[in-house]
Amino acid sequence: MDEGLNTFVQYLTEQEWDHEYPSRRGPAHKIVPYMSGPKDEMVPIMTNSESVLQFGNNAYGKPATALNILRETVMGRDLFDYAFKEYSRRWAFKHPSPADLFRTMEDASGVDLDWFWRGWFYTTDHVDIALKDVQWYQMSTQNPDIEKPFQEVKAAEADAHIGKPRNSVIRTMVDEVPETRDFYNSYNPYAVSEADREAYNRYRDRLTAEEAALLDAGHHFYGLTFENQGGLIMPLVLRFTLEDGQEEVIRIPAEVWLKNEDEFTKWFNFRQPVVQITLDPFLEMADTDRSDNYWPALREPNKFDVYSRKATSRWQRNGSINPMREASALQGR
Repeated sequence: MDEGLNTFVQYLTEQEWDHEYPSRRGPAHKIVPYMSGPKDEMVPIMTNSESVLQFGNNAYGKPATALNILRETVMGRDLFDYAFKEYSRRWAFKHPSPADLFRTMEDASGVDLDWFWRGWFYTTDHVDIALKDVQWYQMSTQNPDIEKPFQEVKAAEADAHIGKPRNSVIRTMVDEVPETRDFYNSYNPYAVSEADREAYNRYRDRLTAEEAALLDAGHHFYGLTFENQGGLIMPLVLRFTLEDGQEEVIRIPAEVWLKNEDEFTKWFNFRQPVVQITLDPFLEMADTDRSDNYWPALREPNKFDVYSRKATSRWQRNGSINPMREASALQGR
């Protein structure tokens, strides 16, 4: 109620003073090193001050970060500012407790924030949400001239076992004795017949204009499975990069975890293929492990990568530094 709130307001004031002000605390990513630490070296924010470990991070940094995340990602600036001003008005020159802050923020905003106070203030959980799996589907067009060639390719891929190339050198019975060939040696289940086309035309005739338009749109459906590995639930911020380079940002409230706080799958659809998915693209969730925030997977640079690039640059400039030796020395330290 002292250090945390003051640090939060200090951060807002610093940024109003100068956009380039080197704020130490406030933005979500600045708390990640602390939140990534061993849980036995942490205690909840709601701990008697005589028992707090890492007082600076616990009493100053974490509450300020939590309130900033509440303002930027959970509630939005306008609603948060309104509720926070109402808290200040109601409790000016009085002695509020943390519960008074929690109740007033919920009462003034009309938002249920129990899950937020519980996770950020009463536990040592951290944010680590993984983009565990991505499934892709398209609606079947029912057009045999499109679907049967596609089915043929999928069947060939599914049957591409190790025995195929090895058996191809064997002379079979039907090779040696052509009389043994029967209907199945010439039958192609993926050949398109006139009966197939007639059935498709009858199917199209039954569709409404709206249904036909939806079928012809060629939507791409993506099922994203999210896993809560850190224990702390958060709203999800996703950036989808489409095939033509366009980007679409979708925000999903924390209530999406309501029925399962460990894992869930949510579906999205787009009119063109997605080439990249990024979870938490704006560094607003304090996710402690971003290596599993991408599909397809991307590797973020670490300290060793950055140092190696700098050492290589210096070596290229003056030819007197061996970057590999410097990088190896750094890794040893």
